Amino acid sequence: MADTVREIERKYEAGKDTGAARLPDLSGAAPVSTVTDEGVRELDAVYYDTADRRLAAAGITLRRRTGGPDEGWHLKLPVAEPATPGARDETRAPLTVSAIPRALTSLVRSRTRDVPLAPLMRIVSRREVRHLLAEDGTLLAEASTDTVTATRLTDGNLTDGNLTDGTTDAKASAHWTEIEIELAEGADPALLDTLDPLLRKAGLRPSKAPSKLARALRETGLGEPPRRTAAGPAAKAPAGDHVLAFLRAQAEAVVALDPGARLGTEDAVHQMRVATRRLRSSFRSYGKVLDRRATDPLGQELKWLAAELGVDRDREVLAERLRERLDELPRALVRGPVRARLRTWSTAGRRGSRRRLTAVLDSARYLTLLDRLDALLADPPLREAAAGPPGAVLAKAMLRDYGRLAGRVEHALATAPGHDRDTALHDARKAAKRARYAAEAATPALGKEAKRFAQQMKSVQTLLGDHQDSVMARGTLRAIAAEAEGAGEPTFTFGVLYGREERRAEQDERELPGLWERVAERISAVSLR
Repeated sequence: MADTVREIERKYEAGKDTGAARLPDLSGAAPVSTVTDEGVRELDAVYYDTADRRLAAAGITLRRRTGGPDEGWHLKLPVAEPATPGARDETRAPLTVSAIPRALTSLVRSRTRDVPLAPLMRIVSRREVRHLLAEDGTLLAEASTDTVTATRLTDGNLTDGNLTDGTTDAKASAHWTEIEIELAEGADPALLDTLDPLLRKAGLRPSKAPSKLARALRETGLGEPPRRTAAGPAAKAPAGDHVLAFLRAQAEAVVALDPGARLGTEDAVHQMRVATRRLRSSFRSYGKVLDRRATDPLGQELKWLAAELGVDRDREVLAERLRERLDELPRALVRGPVRARLRTWSTAGRRGSRRRLTAVLDSARYLTLLDRLDALLADPPLREAAAGPPGAVLAKAMLRDYGRLAGRVEHALATAPGHDRDTALHDARKAAKRARYAAEAATPALGKEAKRFAQQMKSVQTLLGDHQDSVMARGTLRAIAAEAEGAGEPTFTFGVLYGREERRAEQDERELPGLWERVAERISAVSLR
């Protein structure tokens, strides 16, 4: 079994003219009331990675550590866009086996693929521990002084976590002292900001390395692996550079969100699905930049992945919508076990869903898709327009998508209300989404005008999305009502909800002409060149 905790910490090292790093007295720094000495711990950790250090390049650490109250296997993953610096999600597994637990290897499979993990570094720390307590004795944080010895491993032979002869290079070792402040579970992250001035006043400075492993790699001569940066190409770079930068960001998002999707992290599956859609949409929008003979087959695989990721997400969104609509009803209109029936429907599709999703993410088809994406982005099938100026190439693609959307909106508005119009509006929604993604890819090059374009496309997408949700809700309500009727339960409330959804869809359809007119006026005023 493995469990995951959110870790929030800051590391400090001695300043240039300070000498050894020493922990100052932190008692009295509100809300810290007292500091207790918790003794010394001996920690011995072996870190694992691929030969080309894929985990380190992604800011991930995987270790087997003995000593301390939390000894075991630890996998630390970066938190996507953390609200608090220094936050990482740590998944732990017990020391029941010497081999890396499958529960952890699966969480890094999107990085490692079929490349084996092997011992990379041994880090031994002598940790002097202090607990920072509130006035009522509540633990706020753990402050530790770590005297560290890092030794590079050369052949990776380990027996039950212990090094055998000849596995270390004695010349490739490093020694340092660092201070670590780790928040207790539930503690206010603002405490780290409160303590920071006291630590700096004592001659400490924030560590340049984000982790012990990163520092060990640098100081033992391996060097830190290249990290993918968020910085994109210059605004005036060729159009192909901007398209590729957007595609690489989305491909990285798919890989980075994979662990969260497996763990059930909030919104991870949804954001992973969005990234796959952005990739597929951009392949199509920028067919003048990248050869579609190469990208279309990948697009089909991305469509498959998005569909697999959407199985639970669509049901969750619909269930939430129906619960909200039910909450809006006066109590007198709720007849029978409506909430129980909705819960039954909502949970029925989730049985075994985590196992199904994990099977998809472990499948050869998914891993092959990731490999093919990497290969395409490493050697992109660029067409002549890729070398052109972004102001012309990217803007032309955006306007082409906009024209496609305009045609679909006009067709939908000209279609009589009913199933055919519902289908036409859904097609228009997909076109709005594609135009929006094209604008997002172009925004770094074209600036605020492309950003405004994307916002207008999002407004159309939002309204049409609400309409499509209403269509799906009505179909679901009919199905649930049939089940309730078969069980001898009242179906009155489902009919009321159906009628309200029908009116909601009619309202969206009434609002669309005015919204589209405003969007068309604003788009005509946008200068994308």
